[in-house]
This record gives sequence, structure tokens and C-alpha cells, in this order.
Amino acid sequence: MNFKFLNPVDETLLAHAKMQPNQTLGQLIEIHTIQNGFPEILNKKIAIIGVDEDRASIGNYGTGSNLDEIRKELYKLYSGNWPVNVADLGTIKQGNTIEDTYFALSSLLSYLIKNKIIPVIIGGSQDLTYANYRAYDTLEQTVNMVAVDNKFDLGSIEDELTSQSYLSKIVMNQPNNLFNYSNIGYQTYFNSQDEIDLLDRLFFDTYRLGEVSNSIQLVEPLMRDADIVSVDLSSIRYADAPANNNATPNGFTGTEICTISRYAGISDKVSSFGIYEYNPKFDIKSQTAQLISQMIWYFIEGVNYRAKDYPFGSKDNYQKYIVPIEDQVLNFHKSNKSGRWWMEINLNDNNKFKRHALIPCTYQDYISATNQEIPDRWIKTLKKLV
Repeated sequence: MNFKFLNPVDETLLAHAKMQPNQTLGQLIEIHTIQNGFPEILNKKIAIIGVDEDRASIGNYGTGSNLDEIRKELYKLYSGNWPVNVADLGTIKQGNTIEDTYFALSSLLSYLIKNKIIPVIIGGSQDLTYANYRAYDTLEQTVNMVAVDNKFDLGSIEDELTSQSYLSKIVMNQPNNLFNYSNIGYQTYFNSQDEIDLLDRLFFDTYRLGEVSNSIQLVEPLMRDADIVSVDLSSIRYADAPANNNATPNGFTGTEICTISRYAGISDKVSSFGIYEYNPKFDIKSQTAQLISQMIWYFIEGVNYRAKDYPFGSKDNYQKYIVPIEDQVLNFHKSNKSGRWWMEINLNDNNKFKRHALIPCTYQDYISATNQEIPDRWIKTLKKLV
């Protein structure tokens, strides 16, 4: 693949990275620079990509510029007790048109995902999530997406593709490969009741900020079933992430968003992770750049601790629990390796949605089933399959 649309990381930042102690990420990540050339990526587990694109941003122009502030903070961090199998590929600059930027990003992501390399996208406005989604077209599979956001970003069907209407384009435009969408952290007063009702009719999963903050463990099974994770910095409260002109007083704390990032990393399914809407002109003492760098650190750590226990392997590695409910029989699988749980929907092998037949769940879902309560996620998934 031709990578000429990727601008190398600035040499001064490379010099900064090389000044860091030996065990920091700046010393351990392979960085695309003029001096070093393009890194060998086919043996990498994770690839970092910046995207300088703000033409479809609503209310946050300037987002995606000066991404080296994030890199500077990331390179200072010490690695954990895990291999740093990461490359920084540089930054996709704005194309002649915004469609050129989308095409460059989508093509690159498709190449990486096909080669089992997980892209970490730092940008840029959240409409880039649409380009991320289109990267899966060539994989010929349906995908699940999780958005960490205080809004659904549906817009209206007539709207152009923007950072606040990209979801309607994902839902409506062909080819339609979206199987499930989950929103984590929406704030009701930013979303109309019509939008909330629409997502419910589509059998999508939505979780209010308060729900997640009160029980952060809700995020883990959602991430376990995701292919794409898109984080809007608007989901984080202004006090913790001021570098976003759309930031508001309420939102996730820095600790919570790092926990969510780690849950995304440990998911065996997540194959792309994006953080959007960073605007350096509003960053106070590089606070948001530091937080984003820590989110990336936790995601990398999570990837290195993946259990690889999605239950299609040996039956000896799982315990199966059969729960009769009314005229249904629910099969639950518990991993002996990680203690994580799945629910099963019986489908024939020719069903194109076979990969969605195992639904990540919690022990509490199993307990609810034994009390003759069918878990809500099981019902929603079944309705989408039939």
C-alpha cells in the first residue's frame, strides 16, 4: 500500500522522544520520521494515526491540529510490564476535499485491520468515525460500534455528513454493515426524546452518564462485543478535558475514561479505536493532551492483556449453564480463563449473523435468567436476528 499521504512526525518531536528515559514509550515506539523512514508495520500489534481534519466539525474548528502535543505527552509515559509492539505512522493531513481525507483514512484503516493491526486514531472531528466504519466494507462482515459520547450525533437525514450527524449516515447509507450501535454516557438533556425513542426502536443499546458512572463495569460486555470504538472528548467533563470547544460541566472523569479505554483494549473483538475532537488552542497546560495520552496507554495495556477467550474454542475451557425460561432455553457460557460470561442465541451455521450469536453478558444476567427474567440485551439481539 502507498503511505505517501501520511506526514512523518516532526524531527524535533523525535529528538524529544529520544531524550526520554529508556523505558518510556518515546524510546520504544517505532516512529515514522524523515530520518527513520516508514516503520515496518506488518509485525506490529497497534498503529497510531493522527488525522488533521476539521471541515465537518460543528462548533470546534481547529480540532485535529497540532497533534504532536498528544504525542509529546505519550512519549513521556513509561511502558507497563508488557511488550510495546506499537508504531506511530504520522498524520494524515487535510486532502483537497474532505472526501479525500475520508478515502485516505478508510483505505489505511482497511489495510491495517485486514493485517490484524489495531489502529488508534487521534483527530480530528468525530465525523471521521464514518470513514472508520466504511473501512470495514471490504471485510464483508457486519460490525458493532460503541460511541462514548454525550450526544447520539444523529442529526437529520437531510443534513450533510458532520461531526453531529455521522450516525444517521452510518445507519442509512449503503452498504449497511452496522449490526449494533451502543452509546455510553449520553446526557438526556442533549438528546431529544424522538432520538432516544428511535434508537430504542432500532434495538440499539444506550446508557446514560449516571448509569455508567454508578456502575462502570456495565461497559465491559459492551466493549467485548464491539469492533469500532469512537470516543468524543465531549463525553468527558470540561474540568478534566478542556481542549474541546463543545466541552460541558458534566461528563466522565479522567479516571472513568481511562477505565473505559482499558475495557476497549481488553476486548478480543475491538479492531479500531478513535479519540476525536481534540482542539489544542483550548488546552490548558496540555491537560487534555496528557489525558488522551493516558487513554492510549490504558488501551495499549488492555490489548496486551487480552484473554482470547471468545467461546469458540475447546469446550473444556468453558462451563455451560442451561436455563429454561417459559418456552425458551437460554445457554450461558463462562470462561474458565477469565470468568467472563456469554449468552447464546441458537442460529444455523448458514446464518450471516452467526458471529453475533454469542452475546457478552455479566454474571448478573445469568442470575436474572435463573429468576425467570430474560436479559434485555438477549431480547434486543434476537429481534435484530429474526
